Amino acid sequence: MHITVEPRENHAILHLRGEFDTYYVPSLQEEVEGLIKAGVSRAVLNLRLVKFINSTALGAIIKAAKQLDAEGGKLVISRPSKFCRDIIAKVGLDRVVGMYDTDEEAAANLGGAPAAATGVTDPFEEDNSAVLFSPVDASRIEYVMTESAKDDQTVNPVHGHEFGSRWSGIGRMSGLSEESLSFTWGGGNTGLDAFRMAQLLALGTEWKIKFRLPLLQRGYCEAVAKVSEVEEREDGVKVEATFSDIDEETRASIRQYAADMSYLKDELRRATDA
Repeated sequence: MHITVEPRENHAILHLRGEFDTYYVPSLQEEVEGLIKAGVSRAVLNLRLVKFINSTALGAIIKAAKQLDAEGGKLVISRPSKFCRDIIAKVGLDRVVGMYDTDEEAAANLGGAPAAATGVTDPFEEDNSAVLFSPVDASRIEYVMTESAKDDQTVNPVHGHEFGSRWSGIGRMSGLSEESLSFTWGGGNTGLDAFRMAQLLALGTEWKIKFRLPLLQRGYCEAVAKVSEVEEREDGVKVEATFSDIDEETRASIRQYAADMSYLKDELRRATDA
């Protein structure tokens, strides 16, 4: 990663480029400390060209914001890449460090008080990554899908064809541990009501699961999980599934992800303490 400092009249813009991970955290710290020594306490962090950012780097941004705040200044973020914007919003960092679409808008918001999670009991939000699930036993699809859904030529939301043996659903992750994964599902384009969704994802059924861990640089994690709990809701179902077949590399990735989330949760809570 490269950092370029652009001095302005009463603040500085730090342009970051590349992958912002643990290795480059000291670089940001050095730049912030250099600004403070030079009497500059207001800074804009431009993340337009940052392709990846991990939990340690997010923690470093929180630390930099606190350092500048202690000097009577402020840190804000401008022009975040899509990856950065998604991660920052999902972990709740934008409640502590303001995030803006342009350098000019960011600079205009340097004069006020630092952002705070006023009235929020817990600024941390679990990551709601997409979860792809498909049945181990493809016959479940034929068993559950009603004739009316077939007559309506309901389209598979993943593969774009009528329901068949390759059908997959797309849910949103709501919880993750080494033992299990939970997700919500609104039915996609299936036309199923919550009762039928619960029938499809019945207790004891096994599903091939694919999910991402955004703070780790890897593609989809894959596992087989058995449904252990199904809750019908007004807008769909919430499902908990216990892993029945998962490799050690994926377990290790989940452990790292959980540690990253715990670290960020603690950092954000400290940053929002009154």
